[in-house]
Amino acid sequence: MATPIKRIEKDFLLKVLFDEQIPVMVLYNKSEYTVIVEKPPKQELYLRANKSISGLKVGQKLSFVFDYRGQIITFTAKVISVKEELITAEAPEFLYKNLDRSFSRVPTPADLVVRLTFHGDRYNLNFPKIQEYEQEDINIMLDHFDPKDIKQLVNQLSQWAQDNSSGYKLVMFKDNKPALLEEKIIAESGKALFIPSTQTDLPQIDPYPKKKIITEDIIKRFLESSGVDKLYVEDALARFIKAKRDAGIYSDAWVPILFQEYVIGYIHLWIEEENKPPFDFSILDTLYQFAKVLAFSLKIHGYFDNGKVKKESFQGRVVDISASGMLFAYPHSPLSASLLVDSELDVELITPKRTIKTGVKIVRRYNDASMGYFGCRFITIEPEDLRFLFEYIYGRPFTDQDASFIAGKV
Repeated sequence: MATPIKRIEKDFLLKVLFDEQIPVMVLYNKSEYTVIVEKPPKQELYLRANKSISGLKVGQKLSFVFDYRGQIITFTAKVISVKEELITAEAPEFLYKNLDRSFSRVPTPADLVVRLTFHGDRYNLNFPKIQEYEQEDINIMLDHFDPKDIKQLVNQLSQWAQDNSSGYKLVMFKDNKPALLEEKIIAESGKALFIPSTQTDLPQIDPYPKKKIITEDIIKRFLESSGVDKLYVEDALARFIKAKRDAGIYSDAWVPILFQEYVIGYIHLWIEEENKPPFDFSILDTLYQFAKVLAFSLKIHGYFDNGKVKKESFQGRVVDISASGMLFAYPHSPLSASLLVDSELDVELITPKRTIKTGVKIVRRYNDASMGYFGCRFITIEPEDLRFLFEYIYGRPFTDQDASFIAGKV
């Protein structure tokens, strides 16, 4: 993910642009330009382009990219004045590095129309909802579980739980709304409450790349948001763990069952024998596998069918686009609330000469007062469509060097 550069480093890099006369690339209106910083940058950037930027007007934003010692840096700046090759722009608030997209984004061509449709079935369900989207990638588990036989799947879970714990519960939120503190926090976070030992603290760090567990910091924030005074959060957490010890629980795991953006229930496992090995992350991994296959099994048995949403296309306002992705905006609404990170969409990019059908995955989202903004990465674009899209938005031929650069990144 792109990383904002801190102020001191930002000021240093802007000064370096002037001191070392580093060329900065600008992409505008399907053309590529190079600019040099003419004066030491302060509140404004004084730039000289290698040629006049056709059609550039005051108030427009330009995207800038430069290479500093092998690190690609990017920023945007609003134009204050234009006179032939001389441009004055506002100094940028942020510079970004560690870009996770392959090509720079440019303003959307005026003749491009974009239609979007949710990929696969979507649902409007009466379950707790989180701000992430759970993918249905279960192929790797089908050698061990049969989602078509839900009774056998639950029996497998029961037998496995008997071998590895003192007891277990399988709870669905359809008829049982979250009431216990443990239920409320997993319903709100979509993460597992994992307490390997009630004799020690909660986990301080989540080791999973895509975060899965409720750390001590998360539960403290939850307690505070639930009305516990900040001064007493530590005491409340200590009492919470002590209550488990007093109940004879030595190890505890509450794993959510996730379906798309919904927490539909959970699996609870615990250990009461003091001499029994405590839960480790392998137990948590297996519980997550059971939860994922169980959710898929419920889907194929029609458990969610009453909440299925009719599939319709919609048009987002595309803010900018590159050969590897795009940023679009959509007004706040129930539809935009369902556009979550990791959601996949089917997209039609309609140009005067060709319509490109592809898929995108939402990789980031943010909001302002009236709109949601969604950064997407193309995931299934045909090579000939990629070549056409590149030449259409950048206004230059797609070279072998470009093909080599984009390989493995789109």
